[in-house]
Formats: sequence, structure tokens, C-alpha cells
Amino acid sequence: MLSYLLTDDLTFDLADVEYTGLQNKEGQPVKRKKGPAPKMLGNEVCSVCGDKASGFHYNVLSCEGCKGFFRRSVIKEALYTCKNSGRCEMDMYMRRKCQQCRLRKCREAGMLEQCVLSEEQIRLKKMKKQEEETARTSLVATPSPVPEMPPLAPEQQEMIEKLVAMQKQCNKRSFLDRPKVTPWPQSQDPLNREVRQQRFAHFTELAIMSVQEIVDFAKQLPGFLELTREDQIALLKTSTIEIMLLETSRRYNPALESITFLKDFSYNKEDFAKAGLQFEFINPIFEFSKGMNDLHLDEAEYALLIAINIFSADRPNVQDHDLVERLQQPYVDALRSYIRIKRPNDHLMFPRMLMKLVSLRTLSSVHSEQVFALRLQDKKLPPLLSEIWDVHE
Repeated sequence: MLSYLLTDDLTFDLADVEYTGLQNKEGQPVKRKKGPAPKMLGNEVCSVCGDKASGFHYNVLSCEGCKGFFRRSVIKEALYTCKNSGRCEMDMYMRRKCQQCRLRKCREAGMLEQCVLSEEQIRLKKMKKQEEETARTSLVATPSPVPEMPPLAPEQQEMIEKLVAMQKQCNKRSFLDRPKVTPWPQSQDPLNREVRQQRFAHFTELAIMSVQEIVDFAKQLPGFLELTREDQIALLKTSTIEIMLLETSRRYNPALESITFLKDFSYNKEDFAKAGLQFEFINPIFEFSKGMNDLHLDEAEYALLIAINIFSADRPNVQDHDLVERLQQPYVDALRSYIRIKRPNDHLMFPRMLMKLVSLRTLSSVHSEQVFALRLQDKKLPPLLSEIWDVHE
């Protein structure tokens, strides 16, 4: 299905607490409020293998060895096999013998995958830190008139104009398909099964249109079609939900606390819930949208952020990392130059925008949990969404 979209034209119809990893006398996890980890006494042991703990890692008191093992396993999406049917008792000896049981014990102790930063996220955090240091240096220096910024290079100006035009064209196609979307039911009866299914169909059809927009936009990005079909699919499968959330934030109305799709379809949190989504997923979407709205980004900045997001070389199953990084760099450079010209006094805007991409990784993880919850509710996703979100019925 996704491979078809890449080949042909788009013609479809359509918590405030954390767990410390320690346990109380009743064997229940000990909660602590968010903030700095408690001071180490020096005699703490790893919650996974019993070795000497070095601190709190990924939400759990653990040693350096288990910290590194969990990080590697998450980034590589490793699959291990136990010769003992998953019944190994984990200790300092067995941690080297059975990786499956060690990873299981990491998760049972409370290690969180969303706490693991990928190579891309680490790079973005370093860039933010460098920009902040530059900004602090400039503030300490003797105030002087802001120098006139040089204009964008002609090729950057042309690239930005094309990106914005491409986005508008993709949005226009979706707007023309608006009559094909299942109408939002007028009935408010929460027990009516047909009404619930109709709301769910309405949202999934909007999601399909959004996926089609993203694929169409990606195919027009210079260099995207130079990638192998496998790398194209790998990039789209993991970036699509993040781009959908970016697009959602563009449509956020802070006055009404609602999100508007295709100019006429407007929804608040309760509408999302009526369609079957959980507030554990709805609330972060609205919080992210509000944060993006506070940045007051324009069409060019959104388009550049989306292009940067698509060309993320650290996505799972991407083979040609070097090529993907080379394709991404011009968009990063253009965004930095564009912001310096548009906001010469705001030295932190560029790292702030890049850190929003890091926030999207966390939201993507929450989305995966939401998709799983929908399956438990016996809500069947259309084939395209099932494929792109790796749902195996």
C-alpha cells in the first residue's frame, strides 16, 4: 500500500510521578516526584542485575552496564531469544548469558523506552546547547546595534518558495477531497454503536488524507526519490505521525482550544475522545499544539521543519545514513539562515524549533500506545494506516 503511494499518483477515496525502580515493604514500586534524582549514598544496587548502581538511568536505579544494554537494545530495536523460555533469574552472572531476560528485567524494573535519546535527538540537543551558549555570549558582550543580516542565498530562497508552494498544492488536493469524508454524526448518544463507528471512520479518513499529503510532499523533495525504495518507506513509516502532529499544531485555535482540519472541520478534546482516542494521547497533542502556536511560525518555517523531519537518518531500518544526512543538511542550513534574518534578536529560536522535533519523538511513542489501545477496543484501522503504523491484525 505505502509502496503503491510512492509509485503512483494519490487517488484513494478514502503523569506527575515517576517510578524509582525501588520497592517498598509491600513490594510495590516507590514513587517520587519529577525532578533531580535523590542523592546517592554509595551502597545502592542495580534494580536489574544487583551490581553496584551508578545512578538513575531511564527512570530506574541501575548500573552502567544495564544502562548501556537498555539503550543499545532500544535504539537497535533488538530482538533476543532465551534458551530457557524466558525464565532466567537475572543477576551479575546471567546478565551476560541471557539478553532477552535482561531486557525483560529492565522493563519490569521500570526502564522507559521514551527516555532513551536517539543519535538524532542527541545531535539536536547539542545544537541547542551550542546556540544557547552563543546567545549567552552575545548577551554578556557590550550591547551594540544589531548588524544587518545578509539576505538568503538565491538557492535557499528558491528552495523555500518551492517548499511552501508544494505544501499548498498538497493541501489543496485534500481540500477537494473533503466531500468524500464520512460526515461527523449529529447524534450525541454515547451508547449508539453506529454513531461511535461513524466518528471513528471520520477521523481515520482524515488521517488517510493527511498521509497522502505527506507522501505526495516527500516525493517532491529534491533527493527523496534518489533513495532506495526501502529507505523511502523506512523514513515515511516513522516520520508520518510526527508530521501529522506538526500539521495538527498549525491548525490549533488557542481561543477556542480546538483544531481545525480542511477549513471547516473543527474539534475540541471531547470530540477526539468521542472518536475513541484516549485523553492520555489527546492532552499531549493539545499541549504540543499550544507550544507550537506560541512560537508563531510561518509557512516557510513549518515547511522546512517537515523536510528536516522526513530526512532523519536515525530512523529504524534506514540503510544509507550518509545520503539521508546529506539530503537533510540544506534544509537545516536554510532554516537557520531564515530564522536569523526573520528574528535577528531571538538567538534561541532555532534550537527551540529543533527541540520540538525531539518532543515529537516522545509523542510518537505515546501514539503507538494509542494505536494498541484502539486494537483492544476492536477498532480496525484501514490498511494504509495499519501498514504505516506497523499494526499487524
